[in-house]
Amino acid sequence: QVQLVESGGRLVQAGGSLRLSCAASGRTFSTVAMGWFRQAPGKEREFVATIRWSDGRIYYADSVKGRFTISRDNAKNTVYLQMNSLKFEDTAVYYCAAGARYQYFGGRYSHEYDYWGQGTQVTVSS
Repeated sequence: QVQLVESGGRLVQAGGSLRLSCAASGRTFSTVAMGWFRQAPGKEREFVATIRWSDGRIYYADSVKGRFTISRDNAKNTVYLQMNSLKFEDTAVYYCAAGARYQYFGGRYSHEYDYWGQGTQVTVSS
């Protein structure tokens, strides 16, 4: 089992920045990639960004490209999501996820992940 704990979510004004953290513990050696997803009220969970442990391969959703940066600290088993130029529509619960299987779709889909954190709320005021 892998446990994931997100932190860093809070209320921020539009145009501001936040950094989310996701600390992984347990059988982290079994995971191949980490991802961030988000879910706004009344909407489905959507992909935000993903990073692969082995080579740092990264993908972003088009909606956050150029504003968000995902990074990893392998020694700390921690993944970060730096969010800049935040917009009202970025308001959501942000979830960290870990995948333990080969990701045929590059980690862009929630079904490619095996473990999920509890989520952290990000609220952007307009």
